[in-house]
Parts: sequence; structure tokens; C-alpha cells
Amino acid sequence: MRNIVILLLLAAGGWELYQQQYQSSVVEIRGDSDAQSFRSVQDGRYACDGRQHCGQMNSRAEAEYFIRNCPNTKMDGDRDGIPCENDSRF
Repeated sequence: MRNIVILLLLAAGGWELYQQQYQSSVVEIRGDSDAQSFRSVQDGRYACDGRQHCGQMNSRAEAEYFIRNCPNTKMDGDRDGIPCENDSRF
């Protein structure tokens, strides 16, 4: 029984350490105002820079890149792979 308690405490401590390191890395990325430092550009035209909404996009192609390659986008409400369907600009 004592070994189980020790094992659980070690696991909880390890999990807490992992969460702290993960959160600090997320803050570093989001807190960086220079988008160049964390770009993940595949084709050289677009980059994940924190934009999430249709109003922040310049084209449908850019919106499509963002929903395929960037986290936390909010441009495909019905999740059919077509972003900004109601945006009359595109």
C-alpha cells in the first residue's frame, strides 16, 4: 500500500512538472510579437500567426491554409473543410 501511495505522488508530481513546462512554452509562443520566430510556412505564402477569424483573412486560400495547418481557428463552423462560407468578400 505504501509503495502505491509513493508511486501516485511521484506520478502527480511528474504530471504537474510536465504541465508547467507545457504552459510556459505556450506562453512564450503566444507572447512573442514577432511572427517570424514561430512561423510554420509550408508554401512560403502563409504562416500561422495567431489569427483565427474570417475577418482577419485576406483571401479564401489563406483561410483554407489556416484551417488545415494552424491551431484554434474559428472559420469552419460546420466543419466541412470550407472556411468563411458566409463571408461575402470571398
